[in-house]
Amino acid sequence: MLATAATGSGKTGAYAFAALHRIEDIARPSPRRPRVLVLVPTRELAAQVGEVMSEVKRFLDGPTKLVVLYGGVSINPQLMALRGGADVVVATPGRLLDVANKNALNLSGLHTLVLDEADRLLEGRFADELARVLTRLPAQRQNLLFSATFPPAVEALAQRLLDDPVRVDVGQQATALATIAERAIVVDAARRTPLLVRLIAQEGWPRVLVFVATRHACDHVADKLRRAGLAAAAFHSDASQGARTQVLADFKAGRLRVLVATDLGARGIDIAQMPVVVNHDLPRATVDYVHRIGRTARAGAAGLAVSFVSAATEAHFRLIEKRLGRRVPREQVPGFEPTETAAHSALN
Repeated sequence: MLATAATGSGKTGAYAFAALHRIEDIARPSPRRPRVLVLVPTRELAAQVGEVMSEVKRFLDGPTKLVVLYGGVSINPQLMALRGGADVVVATPGRLLDVANKNALNLSGLHTLVLDEADRLLEGRFADELARVLTRLPAQRQNLLFSATFPPAVEALAQRLLDDPVRVDVGQQATALATIAERAIVVDAARRTPLLVRLIAQEGWPRVLVFVATRHACDHVADKLRRAGLAAAAFHSDASQGARTQVLADFKAGRLRVLVATDLGARGIDIAQMPVVVNHDLPRATVDYVHRIGRTARAGAAGLAVSFVSAATEAHFRLIEKRLGRRVPREQVPGFEPTETAAHSALN
């Protein structure tokens, strides 16, 4: 199956209920071996999917053992958890290979493979790891690929993995984005963070997810926000897993008002009642824009996505608009009117 569904529409629940329900209809192998494998691109998504699976399996008649595997933490507790086998494994590809290389996981009894955020797993640095994982799986299995976006090139890769797949499109992109109010504010690049501070105070945003392009920018913007008196923290891949987990917990609990993140935070992370997403830096690709702003307006709720557009990035934002088939009116905030032009910006 190749399934496309809008961010926040319940993809995890859909495959969790189906895969776990099927487990009850298939005899458990002896010794116990995983029958369902869910692969995800990030540690946070692995933990989140594990939580959903844990909730769902409570409704099953028989005992179902779930193990979640991801890097950034000691492998030993995960190896201990796999003693006696497992019925369902949720994992990032790298950690799954680490565990398999230690002969702690037998995947020969697998009947269902789920790729969550499949477009990420099929390209870039994940593609090689995924290929190595696939060599360890039985040839006869069900493949379920889920994502909010499948660019044409990635979809071509997906089709090679699938055999006469069923195609499911739920919550078309345009419909899903219709619940998100989009604003594009024109501002000089150097004044984006002061503008953000002004907007948070002026608009009374209770909680804001801010996207930037690099890990350095993540730390830099978070530091400037803290100096402005806002409870803010950075979220990126250079931080330890413990620190990342704590920052997310603080943000979800309301102890942080602003989370400044790289695109690590754009994939699959579900934060309830996220009212505002800000593109401090514009994303590189249209699909990243869709995933970023999809962190708001979850499960049909309303949300706001604000993009800062400078003279240097105006042409790029127009390209995003063109590919999405929409036009976001430009606006200016008094006191932050832009002074740069495209030519001037290019010289800098």
